Amino acid sequence: MTTEKIISAGVQFFTISEDEAGQRLDNFLLAKLKGVPKSLIYRIVRKGEVRVNKGRIKPEYKLQTNDIVRIPPVRVAEKSEPPISTKLNKVAELENQILYEDEVMLIINKPSGIAVHGGSGLSFGVIEALRALRPQARFLELVHRIDRDTSGILLVAKKRSALRHLHEQLREKGVQKDYLALVRGQWQSHCKVIKAPLLKNELSSGERIVRVSEEGKASETRFSIEERYTIATLVKASPVTGRTHQIRVHTQYAGHPIALDDKYGERAFDAKMQQLGLNRLFLHAYSIRFTHPKTAEEMVVTAPLDKTLKGILAKLRSIN
Repeated sequence: MTTEKIISAGVQFFTISEDEAGQRLDNFLLAKLKGVPKSLIYRIVRKGEVRVNKGRIKPEYKLQTNDIVRIPPVRVAEKSEPPISTKLNKVAELENQILYEDEVMLIINKPSGIAVHGGSGLSFGVIEALRALRPQARFLELVHRIDRDTSGILLVAKKRSALRHLHEQLREKGVQKDYLALVRGQWQSHCKVIKAPLLKNELSSGERIVRVSEEGKASETRFSIEERYTIATLVKASPVTGRTHQIRVHTQYAGHPIALDDKYGERAFDAKMQQLGLNRLFLHAYSIRFTHPKTAEEMVVTAPLDKTLKGILAKLRSIN
């Protein structure tokens, strides 16, 4: 027998603060009604049970300061999943990976193998873990995403105003992100920019595959050589656009796939890297440059490579 829980016992009214203004109504409701399926949220909006300033409203409406939002009581099937424990090793380890934190944001060096958020069969991701570690934080949202198998810098906003400011910088190309990638073979010195449109496809299994296609979205990555080895090159990749799997597909397109890329890699090269002890995708978000959303000072933050990746580079130098 399915049990139900009431997310809100009665009708709730929220007055939108200046910090909350600018977000879409559906995103506001998702944040307020944690655990409520998206389909149910859209249904109560469509039926007019959610009101803004006493009127019916569309889910994409952008909330304004002093808007009054009416949210009805919502019943959902009780989930048996326990809350995320702060004692879980992977969750506790994240505390040690925080590179920078102040009252409006934090920057974490995300380990490889952890998704940025839960879903698709994953019980939790970085954002859920951070919320478990910071139960007093009223607001914690991802500013951007990186792939589950990619390690490195991830920005998290602690205030909506900071999230808006950082999103604007991303849209205006005011953020510079640099990645380190170990690729197969000798990267050509003259290959400094790849502009190849990318098209995202979703397989029936739900897996996302991206390929170069004229039908895709314009995509650009800048490259420079950091270090050469006999069978590989360490390159710095700086994406100008932010497409799914962009660096991974652009390196493959150039004929130099990234080591241990399970979607776009090359088996023979990966086998050699595994013999050296590599057990993960060699792609790391190494550096980020942006303007602090509150102080307006230029921030440059770097995240060191982990011991595994440093060890692989040391072994490659020894066989050069």
